[in-house]
Parts: sequence; structure tokens; C-alpha cells
Amino acid sequence: MKLGIVGLPNVGKSTLFNSLTKAGAESANYPFCTIDPNVGVVAVPDERIRLLGELYHTKKVTPAVIEFVDIAGLVKGASKGEGLGNQFLANIREVDAIVHVVRCFEDSNVVHVDGSIDPLRDIETIDLELIFADIEVLERRKAKQGRAANNDKKIAKEVEMLNRLIAHLEDGKIARTFETEDEDEAEWFSSYNLLTAKPVIYAANVGEDDLADDGAGNPHVQKVRDFAKQEGSEVFVICAQIEQEIAELDDDEKAMFLEDLGLKESGLDKLIAASYRLLNLMSFLTAGEDECRAWTIKIGTKAPQAAGKIHTDFERGFIKAEVVNYKDLLECGSLSAAREKGLVGMEGKDYVVKDGDVILFRFNV
Repeated sequence: MKLGIVGLPNVGKSTLFNSLTKAGAESANYPFCTIDPNVGVVAVPDERIRLLGELYHTKKVTPAVIEFVDIAGLVKGASKGEGLGNQFLANIREVDAIVHVVRCFEDSNVVHVDGSIDPLRDIETIDLELIFADIEVLERRKAKQGRAANNDKKIAKEVEMLNRLIAHLEDGKIARTFETEDEDEAEWFSSYNLLTAKPVIYAANVGEDDLADDGAGNPHVQKVRDFAKQEGSEVFVICAQIEQEIAELDDDEKAMFLEDLGLKESGLDKLIAASYRLLNLMSFLTAGEDECRAWTIKIGTKAPQAAGKIHTDFERGFIKAEVVNYKDLLECGSLSAAREKGLVGMEGKDYVVKDGDVILFRFNV
């Protein structure tokens, strides 16, 4: 999973990135300190594979990972090259979802690029830049297809859809709210890889005092929540400064620190949960003496396609999947004991994999 972090300058974006990835991207109180996109890979915390690793005395425990791409703070006109412009927008074309950091804290020591705190105005500024960048992509596509439209009905149909989609964006609406009319249109729409078609998670960055009640008493956070609800996006409340402090601690210290703040989970945990919900993801597990590993798949994935996540040969030569729930495996103490109790199923090609399934694939190529 790949997430792109965007936001205006000085909203806490790079501070959040640093704390999530401990990658040490330079963060300072001025725009454009992130000159190159910073990329960091974060392990998805998963107690299940740690416990399975202990059961199997495994040599290696491999969690699922999320890749974060931190983009320099966008400003008005970024799509036209203002600030550091389009080079950054290009870096988020390939992400699965966008994490939009929105400033919801008051601090006279940290300048706001527009002079005041207004999260909805900030969201609109970023959305407009992404819309302008999308229109540019679509205009290029239209110019290319327009030349062939007279001789090909299917291309003419695509050009007609492009005109509707461009008009939709020019109306200030994001691509996520555009409705395709049939399978052809859905396929074309998907191929354009539009920035405003990507799902969004809003990170409401608050001061420490607003963390304990999850931003319930912060009117800026409430505005972001109301806005996100309308467009079907996720929101999580974070204090980037606190996250940076948490990032320096070991697991035991982290647990104590969170408890002192009255928190059950860190911002990273909240973000991972939000991204899994938004992207409809879950994990299945593989376990053995050599390695215990978590694999991320879409909810609803069938056994052969899950096998293909490990290796294409597994999917091509799929025969059966030997499946046990990780809790049953841990309680029984071994796969053979779980088999004896009838807790291991032999599943075929139509089996829909469940979150927490421990699977041994049988294949032949």
C-alpha cells in the first residue's frame, strides 16, 4: 500500500511524515523545506504474526508494509508551477490513497501561508490544485483522441465522456464524485489515474490538549469531520508534534506515554486502521519455521488470487488452500493439533479469504 501525504506548507505534514517513518525528512517553519519527495516504508503493527513467530520459533517475522510519499507543501498555483509546482503532483499519481494533513491548531509561532486557520479553505486550496492538474491530463488525452474520433465510434464515445468529465472538474467538483455510465467509461476513467479520483484520509493536526477527546471540542476538527462525511472520506485526529516524540520511544515507553496522555493508540495506528477501512483491505498470514508473514489483500479476494500475492506460480498452479484461523492455531499449539480437532479446512478456488486466516497453499506447476 502506498500513501501520498499532501497539505499546505506549515500544517505539520513533514513533522507527521518524520514521526511515521523516522526517516528524518527536514521539517522547518517555512514553505518548501521538502525539496525532494521523501519516501518512507512503515511496518504495519500486527500482534498476530509476532505470536505465530513465537509459536513456530521462526527465523524471520515479516509484517505488511505501507509506503509513505511526502510531497512538498502545495500552494495556490502549484498546478501551474507556483512554489515547486507540478514536479510534486507527479509524485502522487501512483499512490493508492492521499493523506491530506489539515491544520486544526492555533499557534502564533507557526506561520500559516494564508494568515489564519481555516481547514475547509485549506482543503479547497489543495483540491483546486489537484483538479487543475487533472484537467491538464484530461485535455492532453482529449487532444490525442480527438484526432481519431471521426473514424472510430468507441474513441468518439471516450471523447464525449472526457468532455463531461472536464466540465465536471471545471465546476470545482472532484473526480471521485463523477459517475461513469457503463463499463467502457469506468475502464477509461480508471486508466486516467486522476489525483482527485483517489480516496482521501484527512489528518486533522491538533494541539496536545485536543488529543484526549479525539478533537471533539475542537470546532476546526468538527468542520473537517462534517466535510469528510459528505464525500465519504476518513478522518483521524493527530498531534504531529506528539507523534514525533512517540517515534523516539521503545514499545514499553510508548505504551506508558500514550496512557499518560489518555490515548489507546498512536496516530500511526489510527492512520493504518483508517487506510485499511478506506481501501477495503485486510491481511492473511503464512506461518512456518523459516518465516511468519502478513500479506495485504482486498476484502473479498479468493484463495487463488491471495496465493498470487506470494508468487504468480502459486496462483497459476493452485490446487487447494489449507486454512486455519490464527486464534485456533495459537490455542491448539500446532497445525497438526488443529487438524486433529477439525479446525483446519481444505478450501478450493471459490474460497473467500478471511482476515486472520493462516494459509498453506498447495500448488503444482
